[in-house]
Amino acid sequence: QVQLVESGGGLVQPGGSLRLSCAASGTVIRLNAMGWYRQAPGKERELVAIFNTDRTKKYADSVKGRFTFARENTENTVFLWMNKLKPEDTAVYYCGAEHLGRQVWGQGTQVTVSS
Repeated sequence: QVQLVESGGGLVQPGGSLRLSCAASGTVIRLNAMGWYRQAPGKERELVAIFNTDRTKKYADSVKGRFTFARENTENTVFLWMNKLKPEDTAVYYCGAEHLGRQVWGQGTQVTVSS
């Protein structure tokens, strides 16, 4: 059994920065396709950043140049550094991964960008 726990969300002003973390716990064998997603009110969940199968990173066009995604394999943790935040970045942010062929989701962390 694997759990993912996000942290680091909060309220920030437009143009500000925030760092999100996602830590895996439990019986972790191998996590694949680990990434970040977000869902705004009334919107569908969308991909923010993810590792491709060749371990390169893919970012949504809306966050390219502003967000940085990194993985710490030794601690089964991924980070999302969010810079130059915009009101449209407001959403619940989720981390997700595949573990032994099954999709695992965290509970989400709220990010609100407002003045």
